[in-house]
Amino acid sequence: MKLYDSARGGIYPLNVGPVVTMYTCGITPYDAAHLGHAFVYLSFDVLTRRLLDEGHEVRCVRNVTDVDDDMLRKARELGVNYLDLAAQEMVTFERDMKLINLLAVYSEPRATSAIPEILTLIGRTIEKGMAYEVDGRVYFEVSKFPRFGNVSHVSRDDMLDLAAIHGGRPDDPNKRDPLDFVLWQPSLDDEPAWESRWGPGRPGWHIECSALALRELGETVDVHGGGRDLAFPHHECEVAQSESVTGAQFVKHWMHVGLVALDGIKMSKSLGNLVFVHELVSRSESAAVRLALLDHHYREDWEWREELLSRAQSRLATWRSTLTTGRMSSVLEDVRGALDDDLDTPGALRAIDAAAHAGSSVASAASVLGVTL
Repeated sequence: MKLYDSARGGIYPLNVGPVVTMYTCGITPYDAAHLGHAFVYLSFDVLTRRLLDEGHEVRCVRNVTDVDDDMLRKARELGVNYLDLAAQEMVTFERDMKLINLLAVYSEPRATSAIPEILTLIGRTIEKGMAYEVDGRVYFEVSKFPRFGNVSHVSRDDMLDLAAIHGGRPDDPNKRDPLDFVLWQPSLDDEPAWESRWGPGRPGWHIECSALALRELGETVDVHGGGRDLAFPHHECEVAQSESVTGAQFVKHWMHVGLVALDGIKMSKSLGNLVFVHELVSRSESAAVRLALLDHHYREDWEWREELLSRAQSRLATWRSTLTTGRMSSVLEDVRGALDDDLDTPGALRAIDAAAHAGSSVASAASVLGVTL
């Protein structure tokens, strides 16, 4: 199998052993997960299925960011406990992921479960001389990590803009460099707080994923990723803090998934221009929703249109027509070949279409894609 590596900027062989470790950044459950989230997790699901098909054991960890600025702000607005809000939204998320037939992940840990590991990791960054404390806040010093920027390959100006967009506060006067990022921060009066040597507070966003990945999968992960918008700052910061402490390569292969738009604008909780899996399933069937997503290459930015669903439903009917009359063909190997070529799911669908139109059985080939006929 060959897969595009975001950090190296090209397609490379996915060199893995019998056990493949993967980490995909999960949701912050302060609102319902939308189709953009589903597209990310479906992409990792297809990769998992192909690796299982090859005989590998796959350990895919998908975290839950149940404490961060967005989570606490939403809970404050609603007047509810942040953990109650997380629990409520996770029920919806898990239901939607089951609707599109995602395999259960190896582990789905919450950030709040890793506070001891987070505190230890922050302490080690300070011991290594990579972080500093100011008035109860601990910052990672990016100038001490020469490889900062090697994942996202964005300019410093773009980094500053993206940091501001994602709550990095480059204008914070306590920072030695505007790009330095928070590892630990004091909590507001109505926010959860944990005791630490720097005073009561809560973790920054980036340190949560490093602590969880290291705890669940070890110092080096075979495949890590998420939506393309996480490359900076989140994944860039993860690498810096993780490798500074362990001295080992944190990620062998970076996999970033394209963004889904609606009416020309990227789907975003803050904008509210969202499409949800359960809404689509209410007027179609779940297999058609999965097919509609698979019709786009995982690295592609694309826009949701209603006709995608009717097209998928028609495709599904054609595939099912081979169940009773179909003959055997090479379509299964054709689908495997497409997936081994940078997860080319549109190519895999075209191969199944051709076989179905020729009257060949396609059920086993569809199964590799997670589509049950």
